[in-house]
Amino acid sequence: MATTTISKRPQIEREHAIFLLREMLRIRRFEEKAAEMYSLGKIHGFLHLYIGEEATGVGSMQAFTPEDAIVATYRDHGHAIARGMSPSVLMAEMFGKATGCSHGHGGSMHFFDARRRFYGGYAIVGAGLPIALGLALADKLQNRRRVTACYFGDGAVAEGEFHESLNLAALWKLPVLFLCENNLYAMGTSLARHQAQTDISRKADSYGLGSDAVDGMDVLAVEAAAKKAADFVRSGNGPFLLELRTYRFRAHSMSDPDLYRTKEEIEEWKKRDPIVLFEARLRDWKFLTDSDLARIEAEVAAEIEESVRFAEASPPEPVEDLLKDVEGQAAP
Repeated sequence: MATTTISKRPQIEREHAIFLLREMLRIRRFEEKAAEMYSLGKIHGFLHLYIGEEATGVGSMQAFTPEDAIVATYRDHGHAIARGMSPSVLMAEMFGKATGCSHGHGGSMHFFDARRRFYGGYAIVGAGLPIALGLALADKLQNRRRVTACYFGDGAVAEGEFHESLNLAALWKLPVLFLCENNLYAMGTSLARHQAQTDISRKADSYGLGSDAVDGMDVLAVEAAAKKAADFVRSGNGPFLLELRTYRFRAHSMSDPDLYRTKEEIEEWKKRDPIVLFEARLRDWKFLTDSDLARIEAEVAAEIEESVRFAEASPPEPVEDLLKDVEGQAAP
């Protein structure tokens, strides 16, 4: 009989395994609280949740150094937390408060932290791709051994920026790691309905890029694949495309009625919940007990509750600052 995946223990330290689990739980609980705050009318605008995709952000982020650049999508909460941004300043941003990471100007889709080289958060599909090229070009021109990680969804593959960016990155041999979080739906359109070639990793062939695809519900598989790809890019071999095959358990956004897929499909994918599966593996390896998990959950819950307290107690953006940094407006 074949050995099950759960019983196979890779070479991983318990401390790191617990860290990965904690990071995924922090994202999941943050997103659940964000949905609650949105329903209470404390968060306005669009809200795109990362629930179900935690393994892609947490696993891949382990491949990057503080000097590397991160370019995210409008579904950026998970990326931001995995990069080390405080849930408190993120919640404050969504509340539109001055203490938010973008001073309340950006909201959910525009998280930004230059100190951590986290360059957005972009509301426009595919908008981060050419920006990632600019960051990578600057690093190459200054001979810096850095990687620019560019995240995007499967919907961005249909945009012109995707093809233009892959072409230029290959032509100029830029140090970009393209990370496609393929959750099978571009808003409400399934992958098979908008792509003739549904194997996104193969699209790299047209531009002579190296590529790979990995199970995005397995945090260790994602970590291993991302580290391998980042090492390839960092070594001066040019860009690389890594497809992370995942699934979002919630609708595209809080305003989406989610009528384009069946409840049965969603429930089937939930059986592959990256957090539940990883917890099971850690228990099987004797890395995790009930008391360990209870302690972690309590610590995470306290952190998320503090983020709400901080956001509610923070001042709103001053009226006189509403036009600050807006192009074409004169400085006071």
